[in-house]
Amino acid sequence: MKLLLIEDDGEIREMLESFLRSQQFEVETACDGEEACVKFEEGRYDLILLDLMIPRVSGLEVLQRIRKSSTVPILILSARDTDSDITLGLGLGADDYVTKPFSVVEVLARIKANLRRTTQYAAALATSSQEILTAGELTMNLAEHSVMKNGELIDLTAKEYDILKLLMQNPKKVYTKEQLYSTIWKEDYFGDENAVNVHISRLRNKVEDHSRDPRYVLTVWGIGYKLGGGK
Repeated sequence: MKLLLIEDDGEIREMLESFLRSQQFEVETACDGEEACVKFEEGRYDLILLDLMIPRVSGLEVLQRIRKSSTVPILILSARDTDSDITLGLGLGADDYVTKPFSVVEVLARIKANLRRTTQYAAALATSSQEILTAGELTMNLAEHSVMKNGELIDLTAKEYDILKLLMQNPKKVYTKEQLYSTIWKEDYFGDENAVNVHISRLRNKVEDHSRDPRYVLTVWGIGYKLGGGK
């Protein structure tokens, strides 16, 4: 597995690079946002580790540039640990967020969890048969991993797609936030609603005509979320 580590702190960068190489990962590094963008455009990576506070091009701008063309898992490493910072990072398309100071063991666990989800999804996609799911004006092609609305392609991240797929495959079921997190993230839920809330909000912004008046991703107050028929 090949990782891109974007970190301007030399001590942290060298520590993480050395540790991850000892865990049999191939690691390339970048110490600023401009170098990171060039390396991303020229290479193929299985996961990206991204510090937000980097020079020349900010970490958030790097994140946005990557998300314009790729759904590669992105793990943010940052000393900015307020709820607004975490929500902003996840809202722009990051898959996970680890605050500094951190242990290399925690970072390794997060990397493996994100890679495992990506690998499992790819394997399931490779063996899936042609199947079309529909809800109102939405159409999901499982084999092609695509979602369309009124014939126009909707660009979803991996987790946004997984959430919508779960709801469309189980149209009568109401999912609590705990169930969504456990199913999509495949990790224990400890009451942190940020990840679920942000991804639901981003999904609504993409599939709904009016995100404040959703027709597809419906809130069941006091319980969770379910699929709507789009009417």
